[in-house]
Amino acid sequence: MTGQLVPGANAALTAENPGLTSVVVGIHWDQIASRGPSAELVPMAIVCGPDGHVLSDEDLVFFNQIESADASVRYLDESDQEEIDVDFASIPETVDKIVFAVYLDPDPRSPKDLGSVRSMSVRVCAPDGRELVAFPLPSERNHLIDAVILGELYRHRSEWKFRAVGQGYTTGLTGLRADHGIGRAR
Repeated sequence: MTGQLVPGANAALTAENPGLTSVVVGIHWDQIASRGPSAELVPMAIVCGPDGHVLSDEDLVFFNQIESADASVRYLDESDQEEIDVDFASIPETVDKIVFAVYLDPDPRSPKDLGSVRSMSVRVCAPDGRELVAFPLPSERNHLIDAVILGELYRHRSEWKFRAVGQGYTTGLTGLRADHGIGRAR
């Protein structure tokens, strides 16, 4: 299975790749160089329960917290701008999905949207580097948004699938926090 997905499409990862116990999710973008402040993009993984909310704030994976509470989701330093390793075997049963998003650093000196991002993609690879699926995000709306959900790994019965999402936000990190229960006491 190798292919490019469109928004809303999904791919059966473990069902079509027997023995697949982990994947690497790579996030890549091309940005127009700027002589002034440039948009600083912050990729993150949100480990969610069945209600779509993060299990705990320790289950956010981003530059300042490089692995989830159970260490099943963690940052790698490899070829894409950001790579996140997901170990299916270590993910607790309470996890329903892992959301991969990018938001614009809310620094007041930064641009207010993703307009300088010309292309962005997310790809899912086997541990040996073999690409399983890729999702190149449409960029025509980048000048309107400041965060985007790229895709999600989700549990379907006993298998793992990947869904291409491409949902943009005009509310940045605030919108991601609200939709996924980030920062709420459980």
